[in-house]
Amino acid sequence: MVFIGVALLIAVGLTVVISADAGSLVGLTQEQTAQVIPLLLILILVAGGAFGRRMRFMEMATNVVLWAGIFSIAVLGYAFRDEFGSIASRVVGELSPGMAIVSQDGTSARFRRAIGGSFRLNVMINNTEFPMVFDTGATAVVLKHSDALAAGVAANELRYNVRVQTANGIGRAASIVLKKISVGEIERSGIRAFVAEEGALETSLLGMTFLETLSSFSVTSNAVEFFD
Repeated sequence: MVFIGVALLIAVGLTVVISADAGSLVGLTQEQTAQVIPLLLILILVAGGAFGRRMRFMEMATNVVLWAGIFSIAVLGYAFRDEFGSIASRVVGELSPGMAIVSQDGTSARFRRAIGGSFRLNVMINNTEFPMVFDTGATAVVLKHSDALAAGVAANELRYNVRVQTANGIGRAASIVLKKISVGEIERSGIRAFVAEEGALETSLLGMTFLETLSSFSVTSNAVEFFD
């Protein structure tokens, strides 16, 4: 019964906390503070089960410290959820170089250099994702034949009448226009590209017809970053 009375007092105190916007002291808005309240009430109920049993003072004190710690971690995790999300994204980017590390506002995408030394980026073309090599020496986006077909380009519409320079020498490519190309959260439509003849290209190239649509991009020894 005593615990129920204490719980009621806590509930009244929480109402005062919300109305006074005391959550701003730990970086929470009034709405966020209200969202944390149900979690606190659940912890109170669980703790009530523990206090409802007779226990020694040291055991009770240990339980109080334990639940206080759990609640503090929960509140901090909620208050800094954006920062933790950014850290998780960075870790994933380090472990998977082709995956974009996207800024919180979605206006930039950063990629780590692959073990082989090149920048291999996971690029979405017409809702199909495949790896492409970042290449400022390519005047246009160039897709290898199998990637183009996977992206929905009709093989019977390809006319290989454009001469291009590839790693294997002079080859021919078909000119197309991409409906949509996305890198991270940076999206473009109507990008001119080429499709190389089958077997002429090992990896598709992310070239200048996409790169020149960016506000800027930067290259360091370990990373490349695109800015919308």
